Order: sequence, then C-alpha cells, then structure tokens
Amino acid sequence: MASQEERDEPIPTDYEIAQSTDMEPIWELVEPWGLGLDDLQYFGEYTAKVKHHAIERLREQAEQKANNLVLVTGMTPTPKGEGKTVTTVGLGQTLNHLGEEATIAIREPSLGPVFGVKGGAAGGGRSQVLPMEDINLHFTGDLHALTSAHNLIAAMADARLSQGNDLDIDVNDVAWPRALDMNDRALREAVVGLGGKSGGTPREDNFILTAASELMAVLCLADDLADLKERVARMIVAYDTDGNPVTVDDIEATGPATMLLRDAIKPNVVQTIEGTPAFVHGGPFANIAHGTNSLMADKAAFGMADYLVTEAGFGSDLGAEKFMNVVSRMGDMTPNAVVLVSSVRALKYHGLEMWPADFDEIDAASVDAVEAGFENLDRHVSNLQQFGVPVVVAVNRFPDDSDEEVQAVLDHCQQELGVRAAESEVFEEGSEGGEALGEHVVDAVDESDEDEFEYLYADDAPITEKIETVATDIYGAAGVKFTGSALDDIGRMEELGFGDVPVVMSKTFHSFSDDATKKGAPSDWELEISEVYPSAGAGFLVALTADALTMPGLPQRPAAADMDIDADGNISGLF
Repeated sequence: MASQEERDEPIPTDYEIAQSTDMEPIWELVEPWGLGLDDLQYFGEYTAKVKHHAIERLREQAEQKANNLVLVTGMTPTPKGEGKTVTTVGLGQTLNHLGEEATIAIREPSLGPVFGVKGGAAGGGRSQVLPMEDINLHFTGDLHALTSAHNLIAAMADARLSQGNDLDIDVNDVAWPRALDMNDRALREAVVGLGGKSGGTPREDNFILTAASELMAVLCLADDLADLKERVARMIVAYDTDGNPVTVDDIEATGPATMLLRDAIKPNVVQTIEGTPAFVHGGPFANIAHGTNSLMADKAAFGMADYLVTEAGFGSDLGAEKFMNVVSRMGDMTPNAVVLVSSVRALKYHGLEMWPADFDEIDAASVDAVEAGFENLDRHVSNLQQFGVPVVVAVNRFPDDSDEEVQAVLDHCQQELGVRAAESEVFEEGSEGGEALGEHVVDAVDESDEDEFEYLYADDAPITEKIETVATDIYGAAGVKFTGSALDDIGRMEELGFGDVPVVMSKTFHSFSDDATKKGAPSDWELEISEVYPSAGAGFLVALTADALTMPGLPQRPAAADMDIDADGNISGLF
C-alpha cells in the first residue's frame, strides 16, 4: 500500500489519467477473450456492441467456465457515493493481476445524475472504464433509444385516447408517463392536452427519469430480442373503465417500440485502464427497478472469463436486496461472494447523524465518529449474510483518511463481525492497490456453497408478506403501514395475476428507513407504502414509499455548473 507521503502527493485528475492511457483497439483487446472481428458492431476504435450470434456462442462457452459471480454493493452512502464502481473496476483488474480470468459489468451512466450531484459514473483514478467521456456522454445512444421508445408508447396511448378511444381507456387511469434522461423537478407533475380540439384529451401526466422507466428494466432482464419483444408487448400503459389493463400490444406499439431498441439491446464492451474487458450496458435505478446491468451482458461475460465482477446500485438495502431476490431469480444465477464497499467518510456521516452532509465537518471528525457509524455497516453485513453468501468488506480509501481511522474499520470487521476486510486503494494504484481485497475475494469464492443461498421470501408468499419481510428483515422497520391506495392496489394486483412475482421496493437511498434524515441503523419505525403497481413486462411489482421520487431534481448548484469544454474539445469537471 502507498505510504502517507505518497498519498499526500497531488493525484492527477481522472481526465488526465484517461488521456494518458494508451488504449487498445477494441477488436484487439477482446480477441484473446473469444470475440472476433465479425462478432462486434463498432462505435469508433474503442467501443463496440456484441452481436446476437456472438452472445449465443458465449452462452454456450460459459459451460466450460467457472462462472464465479462477485457482486459489489455498499453501505448507506453519502450524497457523493463511496466508490462502488471504482471498486468494481479495480477488483476486476486486480483479479487479472493475481492470475485469474476476470471481466466486469456495470451500468451505463444516466445524464440526470451525471449533471446533478455525482458527475461521471465510469469509475475513477486508475480504476475507470474508457473512453470515459463517451461513456458518460451519450455513449452508444442506448439511453436515447430507450427514451424515444418509451415516449413513442406514451404518444400512441394518447392517440388512441384522443382519436375515438376505441379501447375505452379511463382518462384518469393512464399508467404510462413520459420519460426524460435528465433530472428536472418541474416535470414531476404536468397537465397535457391543453391545446383545444387539436391538442388531445386533457389529463394529468408526469415525467420520470429514463433510468426509472419499466422499459429500462425490461431491456436489462430480456434474454434476447424475441424475449424483449414479448416483454414490451405485455407492459401496461393504462386501464379501461372496467379496470382491465390496456397493454402496449393493445395500442399496437410493440413492433415500433422494439424496433427502436434493436441495437440498444446489444451489450456494449469497452476496456478498463489496465485492459480488462468491461461490459457497460443498461442503467435501471435500484429504487424503482432492480438496479444492475443487463443479464445479456452478464451471460456474455460468463463465456469469456472465470470471474465476473458486477455491481448493484445504491446501498445493499436497495441494490443488493433486489439482486438477490429479483435478478438471481430471473437470471438463474447467484453471487459466490459479495463485496461491501465502505468508507471512513460514510461511517463518520452516520456516526455524526447529520443531514444534510457537511463534508468539512466529516473530514475533521475523528476515530470516535467512525466507530459511532459502525451500526450502519454492521446492519449491511448482517443483512447480506441472511442470503447465505460470503461477505468481504472493502474499505475504499480516500486521501484524507488517516491510518488510525482505516485500521479501526478493519479491526472492527475482522474482530467484531468476523468477516474478511481489506483496505482498497484501487483508485490511486489500480490493481496493485487491491491485492489484499482480491485475495480475500478469491478465498471467499472458494469457500462459497451455492446450496446455502436462499431468497428472503417465496414466490407464492402474499404481496403484503413480501413487502413486510423486506421492511423488517432488511430495513429494520418494526412493521409496515399501507396508506393511500396501497391496499386497493395490492388487491388489484392479485386479481390481475401478479401475486407470485417479486417485489421491488422504492425507497430513499440516504437511510435504511424511509426518512432520508435518519442515519445509522434506525429501529422502532414503520415503513409507509403509498402505492403498488406492476412492471408487467419486467415481471415484478413496485412498492412506493411515501417519499419516493421517480423524477429527481437538480441540486442548488448542479455538478453541471462546474463542467466545461475548451476550443480543442477538452472536457473539465465531468469527473
């Protein structure tokens, strides 16, 4: 690991590191991993999509590989995030450095969060995916294709409603909003159709972030183009006056919407700083959907290497829980190990119990504040252990962290929790900074037993029981309070045949509870569920908590305000 003097030296920016890296043409990089020239659809020299025939071949090749799946998740983060993507990229590089065969798979950045709070989402330092500017800005156009397909469905639904309404759509029960890949709180509620006779049927509407669209979840859970089309067809856009669902197929939008996703469904392959193949595909949020990259990317990666390192969004109470209960069910795969990313600053954040985050105060805090935040880390560890998967804690080191603070976390994990833990400096050092973490992960995978994995609830458990199980066993709630239309919604879901599908809980990522201001590991509180609706194409139900937002807003000073581009095309402030 780096000495304190080395840590004090100025660190080049992500952009400077990326620009100084000599990338390989993508066709040369992936050739040793089983992909040939004709297997790829190119987007310049360093980015490609994997064609359908190649994905099928890789799926067959996966039978000869170990298929070790490592899931990277995190403790409840600060608003800046604690480095799950950096850890995912760095761990993939480290496993190759240690002599294993590893690929990685992560989600595509959404422009809303990129320009909102977090900036770029392609990793960072010496553990990032390249070309990072392209990945963060437009990339291969997948998000735009999804936005267009989503809004085509919305437009065709409104056309049927306004042009005779032969499907008898209830104007007050249209379930398909508009979508936009940009945070914009002004669009959370809207009224459409106000242009008189030529403006359509007036009704209340709203916009959601493209990453929150059911179409995004459908794309990421589909097996192939045919399965995608079937899933699109059964998505519910509205209900008629008798309460019966009106689907995408009913409004004759299945073909054209799927057509717009013809290329978007193909996984994107790029490279890391150190030349590890990386799939960057799909971007469902972990509070509205299942929060991980596409299953097609995962299945392709299994045919290329013995290890796949992937990540789940937000903290483990959201992303990892959904991976275990939803993705593992639908993808027929379970993690062999889980890496829980923690940080000194996140532990201080919970130990100081502050809202909003004051990073100057966090930086100035001591070991006492770190130790006070252990209760949040502890609950994440115990939650993950419920699924029967070995847990490894990664302490993602930041430059201002002291040796004493980092050691306090390691000692707590190893001596009090009895779990493997390692300091990670993959941001500054790349694979060499993750050797201890990588060795722990290999050991954890070696001792894992797939027979010990178990879901939190059975498929045929009542919907209320599924919600209550996640609320009590994962969030630490004392119980659940159903408000608004929630119980009526559940009754309707059961009548429509959705009683045996998993439930995706939509909740703030700032806290275990449904109150963003509550830090640590709150107890003796009730989770409030205000609405339950189906994602019929994806194959799960969504349960909204009282404060859930499907369209985030920009902060007072968005990250975009510090971004710029010069006359030569050099970008600053994105990372």
